[in-house]
Amino acid sequence: MTKRPIFASLLLLSSALVAPAALAQDAAVDAPADAAAQPDEEDGDVSIPGGADAEIVVTGRFTPNIVRATPEVVSALSSADIARTGEGDISGALQRVTGLSVVGGGYVYVRGLGDRYSLALLNGSPLPSPEPLKRVVPLDIFPSNVIDSTLIQKSYSANFPGEFGGGVINLTTKAIPREPFLTFSGGIGWDSETTNQLGYTYYGSDTDWTGFDDGTRDVPPLLKAAFASGKPILEGADFSQNDLKAMAMELSNSPTSLLQQNDHIPINWSAGVTGGTTIALGDGELGIIATAGISNKWRTRDTLQQTSVERDLSGDPQTSYNRVVTDNRVVVNGLLGFGLEIGEHKLRWTNLYIRDTLKQARLALGTDANQQGRDIMKQDTAWYERQLINTQFVGEFHFDQLKLDLRGAYANSQREAPYERSFTYVRTNLPTAQDPLGDKFVNDLGGSRGDASIAFSDLNEDLWSGGVDLSYELAPRITATVGYAYSDTHRTSARRSFQFRASNLPLAVQQLRPDYLLSDATIQLYDITLLETSAQDGTAAFAADLTTHAGYAQVQAELTAGVNINAGVRYETAKQTVAPIDLFNTGSSAIVETNLNNNYWLPAVTLTWEVAPDMQLRASGSKTIARPQFRELVAQVYQDPESNRLYRGNPSLTDSELWNAEARYEWYFDKDQRLSVAGFYKSIDNPIEAFTSLSDSSVSTGFANAPKATLYGAEVEVQKYVPLDTLSDAPFWQSRRLVLIGNYTYTQSDISVREGDTTVINGVTEAASNYFFDGAPMTGQSDHLVNLQIGLEDQDKLSQQTLLLTYASPRVTSRGPSRQPDLLEKPGIQLDFVARQGLNMLGKEVELKFEARNLTGRKYQEVQTSGDNKIYFNRYKLGRTFSLSASLKF
Repeated sequence: MTKRPIFASLLLLSSALVAPAALAQDAAVDAPADAAAQPDEEDGDVSIPGGADAEIVVTGRFTPNIVRATPEVVSALSSADIARTGEGDISGALQRVTGLSVVGGGYVYVRGLGDRYSLALLNGSPLPSPEPLKRVVPLDIFPSNVIDSTLIQKSYSANFPGEFGGGVINLTTKAIPREPFLTFSGGIGWDSETTNQLGYTYYGSDTDWTGFDDGTRDVPPLLKAAFASGKPILEGADFSQNDLKAMAMELSNSPTSLLQQNDHIPINWSAGVTGGTTIALGDGELGIIATAGISNKWRTRDTLQQTSVERDLSGDPQTSYNRVVTDNRVVVNGLLGFGLEIGEHKLRWTNLYIRDTLKQARLALGTDANQQGRDIMKQDTAWYERQLINTQFVGEFHFDQLKLDLRGAYANSQREAPYERSFTYVRTNLPTAQDPLGDKFVNDLGGSRGDASIAFSDLNEDLWSGGVDLSYELAPRITATVGYAYSDTHRTSARRSFQFRASNLPLAVQQLRPDYLLSDATIQLYDITLLETSAQDGTAAFAADLTTHAGYAQVQAELTAGVNINAGVRYETAKQTVAPIDLFNTGSSAIVETNLNNNYWLPAVTLTWEVAPDMQLRASGSKTIARPQFRELVAQVYQDPESNRLYRGNPSLTDSELWNAEARYEWYFDKDQRLSVAGFYKSIDNPIEAFTSLSDSSVSTGFANAPKATLYGAEVEVQKYVPLDTLSDAPFWQSRRLVLIGNYTYTQSDISVREGDTTVINGVTEAASNYFFDGAPMTGQSDHLVNLQIGLEDQDKLSQQTLLLTYASPRVTSRGPSRQPDLLEKPGIQLDFVARQGLNMLGKEVELKFEARNLTGRKYQEVQTSGDNKIYFNRYKLGRTFSLSASLKF
């Protein structure tokens, strides 16, 4: 097997600190072809005779280690690093990086700061999010097979966008191949809590297993025409009872409404193909790479979900539900890339397609204190389509001391959630004399003893971006760079919801299962109509825009031998608007519009001092910002399928401003081996925090600006390889080594709330103390993060066995309602094992991979605690998973 040197994969990241476009490209410094064979650093003197009395001495230094060579604080994951973790998506691999944690559905937290403080780029260009009410892209939608390497920069430099709270994560797609290849892969997996176990599902359509609906979930004609009318779908002048009954009958398709018990949930599986070639074109070279893949995974969670209205959480819970949730997640991806190299000039065109579909079925049984003595059964079915299409062009042009980088990209993301169905059945448990059906679950479609609802959601976002960077070498080891960047994001989001209503259903009909209850015959016989419940206060649909312009200048220079500086400033303007769409032509809205128009000067400086040939110190300081995400601004109710939690935004949020400082010691004691220790501090004005509200029995999460917060901490990272050839003369040990990689991050944060501090909720100014406790930690921040990798690997061929341990201490997910204790997530310890083995069969390269995840069988817990009182906001077992996959390379 031909192996590319590890540094070669990382080298294409090395110009990241000069221009964002270069993140996906080759190094700014040309390295020798045999650089991988050289030690981590080489010094050499070359004497050239210039006559009897003359001698010219040239001293050179070569430093291929990307983490060391860059003038900023970075972490890097090469394709080899990603492969060693065995993760199927890039968010799983990122949680192994120092100071990074992944929370709920692939959102990356850097040093305890929430997902809003993390910036994700693809080949240096911004990405749209396929999530409603969010602007941050969930990284678990990126399969690891389309990502070649990942760079994480934790100290700010002026060439990056100003939204840089915790760090920037740049994903680099697979590069142009140097030799033709074709690889087929496939795998199967088993989950101890899901596979061949009890779960719930529904039929849907014939093509659900592909992640694409066959038309079963299309909006039916009558309802589609009613949507276009611009009128609320209510009985009256615009719609008659017969109109509403006809629409209701169009929606009564049993494939989306009948929940079915499945005692043998299927196995997980995946398949993929990747190929590439290179074509000589005159003085240049054209490379082509393409990849396509599909994965189909199942997960069942048997959850306990509770709420309390008491400040000390005493007494019985207000609500308590045991809910079984079965998810069938299908991810389809494709990538097509072209690269042209002509001398020193490089052009790259990358096209990426990702479709992430979640088919979800939920069945819950529980109690609600507002319906004393009653048992409540809820059945939900849903289908969430997330899709990302991205095309981008990058050009690098080198003219001696001058370097020009150009980039342009267009991306579109969509999310559709058609036929979100919910049915509620109630059992009163009353004696027969008081209720003839007291021992049976019934649904009268009246609201007091059951209901049925359906919703259609649609999101579309377009993002155009571009930039130019010009670098000039003013003198040896002094480079000046100026640049301009532009991005324009436009999003529309709409949610139309309805209830099925009946005035007097016979007792026998009230006992019918959902598909019979809403059958055509039942609708016609008992005058079941459709009632639109989409809020007419302006929260049914929103339009959101964010346009930024930025210019920057920075200088990278060696001040004196061993002392380097990277200093710059960025001027960035941004106009962000979120406004309700007047779907029903009411002419007014109770929702305050967001209209943020701000500009900032954002300075950044990093000083690096090489105190010894293998040691260096870094110090950095900067100012950055964090804008509210669309999710946090849009006052539209959204149910998160991962947490089963309702969210509602706050259009009165404002930007957060951050002052950042860091000091770092780095020791590179051998090739690809290092020890680093760092301390960091952040002061944040107007940080955005999540809080929980409890109204009656309904729980929702909102957002508000806290007055101020500080975050500080320390991190240590070590990477060490131990040759094992001294253990034995046996051939097995001669090329093997022990891999030891570990990192630990300690973080503390405090929210500051003083008397007189205020916050604004939907235009209303309130005391900040109503929502925040002084001294409380920021949401998402764990005091301790630990990652360990212990493994064996063969240096001559593919053979790796790795044990991976991850630990995150409890972290706040949301402020508690009505001054209750905060909601705490307890991630705990996760232990994984990954083995990879390369074989040669019939002259073909074969890779086998075995994965065992969550060997400790940890649980997911999100709790509130007050003394001995405890409320489980969300609790379920996480299954142990095992998978086996293989790839064949031609």
